[in-house]
Amino acid sequence: MSGLTKKVTCIFFIMIGGLIGYEIVPDIKVLTSLDIFTQQRWLLYVFSIVIGILFGFILFILSYKKLGCLGERLINHMLKIPTQSILSGIVGLIVGLIIANLLAYSLSFIPVIGNYLPITLNVTLGLLGITLGLRKREEGVNFYKKNIGRFKKKERISQYQPKILDTSVIIDGRIADICQTDFLEGELIIPRFVLNELQAIADSSEPLKRNRGRRGLDVLNKINKIHTNKIKIVSQDYHDLKSVDTKLIRLAKELDAKVLTNDYNLNKLAQLEDVSVLNVNDLSNALKSVILPGEELITQIIREGKEAGQGVAYLDDGTMIVIENGIKNIGDKVKVVVTSILQTPAGRMIFGKIKERIVKKNYDSSYFKKNNTSQDKSN
Repeated sequence: MSGLTKKVTCIFFIMIGGLIGYEIVPDIKVLTSLDIFTQQRWLLYVFSIVIGILFGFILFILSYKKLGCLGERLINHMLKIPTQSILSGIVGLIVGLIIANLLAYSLSFIPVIGNYLPITLNVTLGLLGITLGLRKREEGVNFYKKNIGRFKKKERISQYQPKILDTSVIIDGRIADICQTDFLEGELIIPRFVLNELQAIADSSEPLKRNRGRRGLDVLNKINKIHTNKIKIVSQDYHDLKSVDTKLIRLAKELDAKVLTNDYNLNKLAQLEDVSVLNVNDLSNALKSVILPGEELITQIIREGKEAGQGVAYLDDGTMIVIENGIKNIGDKVKVVVTSILQTPAGRMIFGKIKERIVKKNYDSSYFKKNNTSQDKSN
């Protein structure tokens, strides 16, 4: 027991002893019958207080060591109890005491038992409140976090949410061009486990994978040069999760961030987990020019299609055009009339037919070479 605590405890014992002496000693008949106390009543009260103070001081001397040990044990025990449990117990106690006092006031007019109800109800409902508070601790904490999280989200409406980059969007490379246009607001977060995955791809023995991984690292360096102050690498990892996608989802929840990706499966998983996703493919499709059936396009047929007789061309934004009977004009620049448009999860496809040939290329396609060879053999 420290010196200050010892002094405070001693003063407490002395005060309690003085009050007890003031209340009890004057009722002792042996003392009240003495002439000195009969003639001067105030001396009796002074004597009673002094006796009480001495009694309290003696009691303090006899018990302060045991009280100190008990206090230290109690403090050590309280330090081991989780803060959430203590707060839950206090909240439960307060609620129980409020209900007890409301009931006690309402029932205090009942004869005989009305005088004992306040104490009984306070003790019973107080203990019940503590018990319920401790047992419902997890629910209370989750409710608090949920509502505080909503409140914080409302406060951050005017602020920008951070964006977490996944491996696919980094390797894709278009994110660097988007950053250069300064359309992305807020921090760009790159998790350490995504960097590790990129490093593993870059160190792969397969040339295609190795080139993809190195491209991803080059894209990161480009982004870092564009927005040095917006790039943030977080080392947080989740060793209990094996999939990078599930790690990204959990990190996005904890940081209240959006996931930047062009992975279709990650997009669907994030929607199930109620995590906001920015899909680069969706952005690309939204920025493509609107083309309606009946419009005319000038393009060059570059290869044959999957179906017989089809030719394939591409717009500047990468949209595929499937041209009916276009295989005979591979390499030619033609005017195409749009017949229909098909929107797929991977993008948009345009179907059309040739209206007229504009420029003819003077070379033979491999397709015609194969056909000519086969015809010669058959002849």
